[in-house]
Amino acid sequence: MAEGIRDTSAQDVRIEKASAWPKLKWLLPLAASVLLLAFLFTSLKTWLDAEASVSADRIRTAVVARGDLVRDLNVQGRVVAAVSPTLYSPATGTVTLRVQPGDAVGIGQVLAIIDSPEVRAEFMQEQSTLDRLSAEFEREKIQSRKARIKSRQTIDLAQVKLTAAEREMRRADESMQTNAISEVDYERARDELSRAKVEHAHAVQDAQLEIESLEFETTTRSLAVDRQQLVVAELNRQVEDLSIRSPVEGIVGNVSVEQKSLVTENAPLVTVVDLTAFEVEVRIPESYADDLGIGLAGDVRYNNSIFRGELVSLSPEVVNSEVTGRIRFSGEVPPGLRQNQRVTVRVMMDELPDVLKLQRGSFAENGGGRTAFVLAGNGLAQRRSIQLGARSAGEVEVISGLSEGDRVIISSIAEFQDFETIQIVD
Repeated sequence: MAEGIRDTSAQDVRIEKASAWPKLKWLLPLAASVLLLAFLFTSLKTWLDAEASVSADRIRTAVVARGDLVRDLNVQGRVVAAVSPTLYSPATGTVTLRVQPGDAVGIGQVLAIIDSPEVRAEFMQEQSTLDRLSAEFEREKIQSRKARIKSRQTIDLAQVKLTAAEREMRRADESMQTNAISEVDYERARDELSRAKVEHAHAVQDAQLEIESLEFETTTRSLAVDRQQLVVAELNRQVEDLSIRSPVEGIVGNVSVEQKSLVTENAPLVTVVDLTAFEVEVRIPESYADDLGIGLAGDVRYNNSIFRGELVSLSPEVVNSEVTGRIRFSGEVPPGLRQNQRVTVRVMMDELPDVLKLQRGSFAENGGGRTAFVLAGNGLAQRRSIQLGARSAGEVEVISGLSEGDRVIISSIAEFQDFETIQIVD
């Protein structure tokens, strides 16, 4: 140790290296505070961005998907008999009923009888006329045969005279050569031959005209008889129609007249219901009328089963904003059907292949279906302008504004449809 320098080593104190833990203990709360502030800022920003909030349990959502869309319509239907003819009175008269409502009847069974003196009297009168014309026709045929025989006789006599005249003319020619006959006798023989020829020709012509005249008269009589037979046949049909017969097998429905009452022509009498064949009568909203057509498939739901059918008739009239159609079963008929039973019918109007579609909900009706709210994944739902197309009972076609996989609020958006962003609160 150098001289003059004091030794103070005995007073030195050893300083230990400082630990980093105290610093970390201060940094951790600070970092947590920063994260919390960031979270609060983000949440605050989310809340500030949202113009309204709605509870998650108050909304329904669905995902936009791609697939086939079947345009259909669910309507209520009423089971009716496919054949239920109403029988009418063919003439004015007194009705005698042979059945009562609910009676089972077979094809051709007499249901009622109309006593119409006018129809029966007219039938008897025309039948008498037919008998008279038939007798005159038979008399004409006999006269025609007699006239033919007489004409044939006249021709035969003329032919005999002609043959005799020709024979005398030959003799006259021979005698003239030997000068055994005078010139006057020769000329007489020639005249007789000419007269015989003329008479024969006239006899043939008269016979032909007589035959044609007789044929005309006979044909005229025959046509008159044929016409009268048609008149009598029609009246006979009318007489037979006075016995009202069932055209189908079934049961008697409505009886519109009283026993022994006077009914007029074309008055409704009895309705017969054919219980062997049923159809479903449906009433369809007028707005769907232009989309309907004969032959469209219609599924009938009965006792938790589906039965195939098709639309076979469609009323051209609109009553109470509805059109009436008939669904006929195209395969198996549901067992145990009854008249006027209520069933549900699904009418398939069209099928669109490979389209964007979304489950149908109230959102499609709010604002004309031009707005949808799409979930953004951060608790927000953002408003989008969309265009919807064809609709079915359960789905709706998406034309634009949405993409496959988008989750969309499909419940009513009426209370916030004018907002751009809403907050979904759990």
